[in-house]
Amino acid sequence: MKRLPLWKDLSRYRQMYLLALPMVLFYIIFVYVPMYGIVIAFKDYSVVKGINASPWVGLEHVRAVFDNPFFQRAFINTLLISLGKIIFGFPVPVLLALLLNELRSRWFKGVFQNVMFIPYFLSWVVFAGIIENLFNGSGLINGIRAGQGLDVISFLAEGDWFLGILFVSDIIKGAGWETVVYLAALTSIDPHLYEAAEADGASRWKQTIHITLPGIANTVVILLILRVGYLMFAGFEQVFSMYSPIVYGVADILDTFVYRMGIEQGDYSFAAAAGLFQGLIGLIMLFAVNKIAKKTGSAGLF
Repeated sequence: MKRLPLWKDLSRYRQMYLLALPMVLFYIIFVYVPMYGIVIAFKDYSVVKGINASPWVGLEHVRAVFDNPFFQRAFINTLLISLGKIIFGFPVPVLLALLLNELRSRWFKGVFQNVMFIPYFLSWVVFAGIIENLFNGSGLINGIRAGQGLDVISFLAEGDWFLGILFVSDIIKGAGWETVVYLAALTSIDPHLYEAAEADGASRWKQTIHITLPGIANTVVILLILRVGYLMFAGFEQVFSMYSPIVYGVADILDTFVYRMGIEQGDYSFAAAAGLFQGLIGLIMLFAVNKIAKKTGSAGLF
């Protein structure tokens, strides 16, 4: 099929391009234009002098980032938290979608799906406030423990407890959205495949293994690629809303480290160098996992 010239294509689909224009402008103004600020990672940036007048210092700030022990701690914490979210959280929406798909009661299925989706619409500030009221020293959980004569536990001030709450809260907040995505993918599977399998005597378990899971495999791979692409971004809003200096040892991630160095301490060049490293690693991981997915037979993300 002959491809239309650009001007004809724009004219024919002008309504669609007009609908896409606000999002394109948003990314140009708030994403691509600010990328010019990356150069301050290689300059001794001064707010008074501005970006252009600030002197170049080469890789001085990059070396300072790698020599900083708190950056090294934040880097390790970011990897551990991101991997923990993938290991513990990624399978949950898949399992929920498979279980909901087996329900015969459409009413119960719809109610459960809507209830599960509600946390996704809450901001992390609100969600962290709920968690704080549940798990702080005078919260609901400790109130129940005190009523039973048990000791009060500082859940959000102890590393192991904090990480557990971090993972569980991430699952509760995000599982609903991904479950809906998988349920949408399940609707694309031809129902005749299940009828043929049932006629051949296949159990529901075998139908799930040989029909359902292969049918949503591409969706699973795409969402996994997106998760791995954000491996260096462990969730700034969540961690920043929940952590405190007491748990910096296990909870301080690259996002919060960059925030403290740049916004709180005003070391913009150092923070920009750390953020640049974070973004580059994430980009490399995204392309690497996408390539691996394509070699294993998946369509991949791009």
